[in-house]
Amino acid sequence: MNNNYKLIFTGPVGAGKTTAISSISDTPPVTTDAVATDMTQNIKETTTVAMDYGIMQLGGGERLHLYGTPGQERFNFMWDILTEGGIGLILLLDNTRADPFQDMHFFLNSFREFIDSTHLAIGITQTDRCATPRVDQYQQQLKGTGLKVPVFEIDARERRDVVVLIEALLFSLAPDLKVSA
Repeated sequence: MNNNYKLIFTGPVGAGKTTAISSISDTPPVTTDAVATDMTQNIKETTTVAMDYGIMQLGGGERLHLYGTPGQERFNFMWDILTEGGIGLILLLDNTRADPFQDMHFFLNSFREFIDSTHLAIGITQTDRCATPRVDQYQQQLKGTGLKVPVFEIDARERRDVVVLIEALLFSLAPDLKVSA
């Protein structure tokens, strides 16, 4: 029985992928942040250019390998590389961005083949800074995609929030997998 699983985090720049992996990794995470040199520098000083990586212990000695994709489309060649062998996708969306629904549809379309062969959960970040759109509005947007997936408001800095998101995804895959909170 395989006791190692691979989970992918994706979403736009600044959605909290690096932060989420850092908050739940049981080992010091590996990041590939570099100084932002394009319009990303208006959002933050550094950005992921290859991947983030961490490990989370599951119950029964199983491990979840956590991979975060770069959020910039110019690094999308990494998306196919990182999803290889993955069991599911966590899509993080920043509620403060100009059009988070456009971001959601872009990433759903970009990862659709992977999503169709695995599972998906969506975490909405920055809701403390911008309360709308609300979770029910995201769910309404999802109806047109044919996807029925869990959607949660999360704070990527809070381990418990990220664990709940992962538990929702894992439950849809294998109800017997347990996360060590």
